[in-house]
Amino acid sequence: MNQKLVIATRESPLALWQANFIKVQLETHHDGLGVELLGMSTRGDRWLQSPLSEVGGKGLFIKELEQSLLDGRADIAVHSMKDVPAQLEPPFKLPVIGFRDDVRDALVTADGRGLADIANGARIGSASLRRQSQLRARRPDLRVEPIRGNVGTRLGKLESGEYDALLLAGAGLKRLNMIDRIAEYLEVEDSLPAAGQGALGIECLAESEHVQALLAPLNDSRVSACVSAERFVSAGLGADCSAPLGAYAELRGDSLHLRAVLASPDGSRLLRAAATGADPVAVAAEVVAALLAQGGAELLDSLDLP
Repeated sequence: MNQKLVIATRESPLALWQANFIKVQLETHHDGLGVELLGMSTRGDRWLQSPLSEVGGKGLFIKELEQSLLDGRADIAVHSMKDVPAQLEPPFKLPVIGFRDDVRDALVTADGRGLADIANGARIGSASLRRQSQLRARRPDLRVEPIRGNVGTRLGKLESGEYDALLLAGAGLKRLNMIDRIAEYLEVEDSLPAAGQGALGIECLAESEHVQALLAPLNDSRVSACVSAERFVSAGLGADCSAPLGAYAELRGDSLHLRAVLASPDGSRLLRAAATGADPVAVAAEVVAALLAQGGAELLDSLDLP
């Protein structure tokens, strides 16, 4: 084989880790395949003045990457699946979903103390309405406030005393070799993950059959089934990935168990639903129906998200 593949990637340390990881996977599966990285800055990386929920959601992180696929500068883009909108617009496709790591949220504190030991009124930084709302439900005494920037930037704000603690994705900290910064993992029962959290996705043009053939060995059908069910919940509710919505699916044998939570930003309302079955679409539809029956549409309408 004498081919070349170009990966479009954001230039944050975590995004570069993910792109390089996929580069190694592709080169391992295909002798002679040359893989290059095209680093890019996205609008989501540049616009740090406001919470993502106020400026268009996490989809802001992928638009420039998708443009590089359209104009031929890159063949694929690598994403954290939790940042990918529930519905991709044509002509894009996600032929690979896999490599799922720890799905839990992680608490990072300057002194290593866990959530139970953080003082009343402590300032907690999180960029996620989902994390913020579930934490407020559990600890309404805390000052949970938005924070933007990559992992290093956020840790710098913690160390400078702007925040007393941070909530981050455990998988991201692990991939950056920062597990030692984690004071406590929040179990999924207390902080249900975002759809796709911990998993990687590879996007390409739907018409690029030769690229999809190269990517085929990287797809994980079990991870894909779980993440697809989670994303069907978001799509069924018409919820952006910046909404205070958690969805997490597990395969138990051949049966898929899906849980979801939709919250008000202040944590005063937590709508929960769960379903089990073999078909990700049917299981997600059952969960969506249960959330809507509890007033999910009205809750989402009240958020005034972009």
